[in-house]
Amino acid sequence: MTSGRPPALTLGAVAAVSLIVLAVLLAPWIAPYAEQDFTGGVWEPISAAHWLGTDNLGRDLFTRLVYGGRNTIGVAIVTTAVAVFLGGALGLTAANAGGWIDNVMSRCIDVLLSVPVLISALMVLSVLGSSVPVLMGTIGVLEAARVYVVARSVARNVAVQDFVAVARLRGEGPIWVVFREILPNVLPPLMAETGLRFCFILLFIASLGFLGLGIQPPAADWGSMVRENAQAIYFARYAPLYPAAAIAMLTLGINLSVDWLLGHSNGR
Repeated sequence: MTSGRPPALTLGAVAAVSLIVLAVLLAPWIAPYAEQDFTGGVWEPISAAHWLGTDNLGRDLFTRLVYGGRNTIGVAIVTTAVAVFLGGALGLTAANAGGWIDNVMSRCIDVLLSVPVLISALMVLSVLGSSVPVLMGTIGVLEAARVYVVARSVARNVAVQDFVAVARLRGEGPIWVVFREILPNVLPPLMAETGLRFCFILLFIASLGFLGLGIQPPAADWGSMVRENAQAIYFARYAPLYPAAAIAMLTLGINLSVDWLLGHSNGR
C-alpha cells in the first residue's frame, strides 16, 4: 500500500525519474561530445575530459548514456502509446460488444499470447529487419495483447452497470458508450497498466539491444551499450554498469511514481 511506504522513497523515485528524463531531453546541450564522436582510447577511466570514461571504441560514455537514454526512452514511449491505445480500444470494444465479437477477439488474443513474446519478436525482426518503425510496431502489437486482457477484464464489470444500460437505451452508439461511459471508469487500472507496460517495453527494447536486434549502431541505446562494454568488467572498468543502473533506476522509479499517483488520486 502506498500509505505504508516512506515518503522519502516516493520522493526519491520521482526525483530519479525526473532527473533521467531531464538529462535525455537536454542531451544535445549537456553532452560534451557528439553521439558518434571518437574522443579517446578504449575504456579510459573517469577524467575531466570524460566524466564516465570511454567505451569499447573510445567514445565518451556520458554522451552515449544520455543519447542512448533519449533513443531508448523515446522508442519505449511511442511503443507504449501504440500498445495501450490498440489494446485498450480493442479490450473496451470487446467488453461492450460481448457475444460472438468478444469470443472471436479473445480467442485471437489467446493465440497471440500462446507464443512467448521474445520468440515472436525475434521471428518478426529477423524477417523484417530491426529498423525503429518495425521495432515499435512489432513490440506495440505484441504488448497490446496484454493490455487487451486487462482492459477487457475491468471493462466487463463496468459494461453491466445501470448507467451504461441507460446510455444504450438513450440510443447512444457503441463509440459513445465505450469512450464516454466505460473508459472514464476504468482509467485508474489502465493508468497502472500503462506504467507497468512502459517498464516491460523498456526492458524488452534493452533486451533486444543486448541481443543485437534493437536500435542499430551507430545510434546508442542502453541495451547495446551493456553488450558492447561487457568485457570492460575484466579490466576493472564500470562501463556496462552505467546503462544497466539507468535501466534499473528508471523502471523502479516509474513503478513507484505510478503507484503514488494512483494512491493520491484515490485519496490514500
